[in-house]
Amino acid sequence: MERHIDINEYDYNLDDERIAKFPLAERSSSKLLVYDNGTISENHFRNIADYLPQGAMLVFNNTRVVRARIIMHKASGARIEVFCLEPHNPADYEHAFAIRGEAEWRCIVGNLKKWKEGEVGIDFELEGSKQTLRAEIVERGERNHIVRFRWSAECSFGELLEMLGRIPIPPYLNRDSEEIDNTRYQTVYAKYEGSVAAPTAGLHFTPDLIAAMRSRGFGFEEVTLHVGAGTFLPVKDDDAAQHPMHTEHFTVTKTTIKRLLDNADRIVAVGTTSVRTMESLTALAWRIRQEGKPQLERTIGQWELYDIPAEFTGCEALETLLNYMECNALDSLKAATRIMITPLGYHFRIVRYIVTNFHQPKSTLLLLVGAYVGNDWHKIYEYALGHDFRFLSYGDSSLLKVDR
Repeated sequence: MERHIDINEYDYNLDDERIAKFPLAERSSSKLLVYDNGTISENHFRNIADYLPQGAMLVFNNTRVVRARIIMHKASGARIEVFCLEPHNPADYEHAFAIRGEAEWRCIVGNLKKWKEGEVGIDFELEGSKQTLRAEIVERGERNHIVRFRWSAECSFGELLEMLGRIPIPPYLNRDSEEIDNTRYQTVYAKYEGSVAAPTAGLHFTPDLIAAMRSRGFGFEEVTLHVGAGTFLPVKDDDAAQHPMHTEHFTVTKTTIKRLLDNADRIVAVGTTSVRTMESLTALAWRIRQEGKPQLERTIGQWELYDIPAEFTGCEALETLLNYMECNALDSLKAATRIMITPLGYHFRIVRYIVTNFHQPKSTLLLLVGAYVGNDWHKIYEYALGHDFRFLSYGDSSLLKVDR
């Protein structure tokens, strides 16, 4: 099936001054745009519960942003920036952060022209002893490269990143990371290291707000999707269908799947990464239905969900997964996804409501919003621009509600 999406239809004028360069002093004091089946209103984020159905189940992405940018130097003094994207050997995130002595990561390299061969390094001190982290490129690619790190210090690679790395704030902020980013470019519920970009819709939540919502009967569940740098890649082709989606790894527990099934008519995805995770579950369930012994380790393809019959509901998908996990004594599912949610006939099955920030023009995230609200994305963004909403990662939020 041929697919075409004119990305120019998902463009709008975003002046630099509309981009929030820093977070507000109080997370939940950000503005909230509420889109409710064509009607738009606004409030403050701390009042979001007033616009959700009683007993709604909010789903967070509990990934934690790692200090993935390391500034290293060649013996000549040349400055090299190594940006760790995802683990290569070992490929599992948990093992990659726990490993000692040597690790390989897929990385973006800044000032690559100065690093033709040999090692780069960074000196540091640990327990009064001078140490060095060294790196060499073992495989060069078109956009990124496999970098081998070596160190003799008695610490894990995760501990090294905490000591030596910097938080990788988005490139469109046009500034270096600062101390405030170490805490504010993380959600308050972040747990599992692995992301190089924050699931920013969750940045507005505070422990007090979550506690207040719990007391009113709202539920909370968590999934884990490690956000890759590909989330910032612009759509360069006029036909967005030609844009190659990046791969992101996710984990969902059996307990979460059961609670999603129990609350299927009031699931609120906090952020596009939670949307991508939950919607990807349908593809895994369909494989189980079709293949019997499914290849769940195979990455979910960019268009895989479009080929699943609309009659296969979200409830059926969750029931299928739950039965599969119980029959195979699985407590969690780990998979990877490349799904691209676009207005090109995408059928939402699990997500009912979406909490999300305001996204860049001509981005895959804006296509996702368009898939959910249709052409009303124009109305939403015109309202936000006309009412002084702050845009992108540190900006304000929106709650999108469409009856389906």
